Amino acid sequence: MYTALSIAGSDPSGGAGIQADLKTMTCNGVFAMAAMTSLTAQNTTGVSNIFPVTPEFIREQIEMVVHDIRPDAVKIGMVGSAPAIEAVALSLQEIPDVKTVVDPVMVSTSGSLLIDPDAIEALKTHLIQDATLITPNIPEAEVLCGFSIQNRDDMEKAARNLGSTFHTAVLVKGGHRVEDANDVLYDGSNLIWFEGERVQTENTHGTGCTLSSAIAANLAKGFNLPQSVRRAKAYITRALDDGLNLGSGPGPMNHAFKGHEDFFDLPENDPEV
Repeated sequence: MYTALSIAGSDPSGGAGIQADLKTMTCNGVFAMAAMTSLTAQNTTGVSNIFPVTPEFIREQIEMVVHDIRPDAVKIGMVGSAPAIEAVALSLQEIPDVKTVVDPVMVSTSGSLLIDPDAIEALKTHLIQDATLITPNIPEAEVLCGFSIQNRDDMEKAARNLGSTFHTAVLVKGGHRVEDANDVLYDGSNLIWFEGERVQTENTHGTGCTLSSAIAANLAKGFNLPQSVRRAKAYITRALDDGLNLGSGPGPMNHAFKGHEDFFDLPENDPEV
């Protein structure tokens, strides 16, 4: 069985973070594992507290996993400090050439920075440069590339800029501000647009975590990058469209919607490959 490892923070309400990653990877047909970078006290209405895991324990978690069950892909979510980022990077040296999806969680929905400038620089130096793919939304891409993104041309410019700067593939997600769930992938030479269906729902908690985890799961199974993005976007659309309505704030999607088994396919069994 193919395997994937999530390195991210916890969401006890289950809609985002490691909880969403584990559900997503499982519902996309891989064995899911996790190393926690922080504990949070949160629900659909917000976060009341964050308890960081020490860099030493982050590293010990990852190394205990990878020395026993080698992941076929890794997804990295929020890692809040430079020492923690460095610990993750050192641990990943144990599994060279692993496919890595970095979701650079840096900016809150309100536009506030979630990590300090030292951590942003460490993220660029230690994780983004070695990633297979990074998946910034519009505000995160603006922080990384240093200019405003207002339209499709800006999204393409940002994707090329980040890909050339960090020597990695880049998926700039437009749903946050610019486009109707349309994302652009720069793979190092080509720009590929993925036109997405805008699902009319307020319950979008954890969409970024879910998308990056679904991409990682499909990379683990052997799909190429465009195929993995296409499948991940189809999965998240169906999870949103299921209409789950939980909590008092922006609620979670249904990761285990009826028919999620459609996403268990391997490349040889996918009619669209």
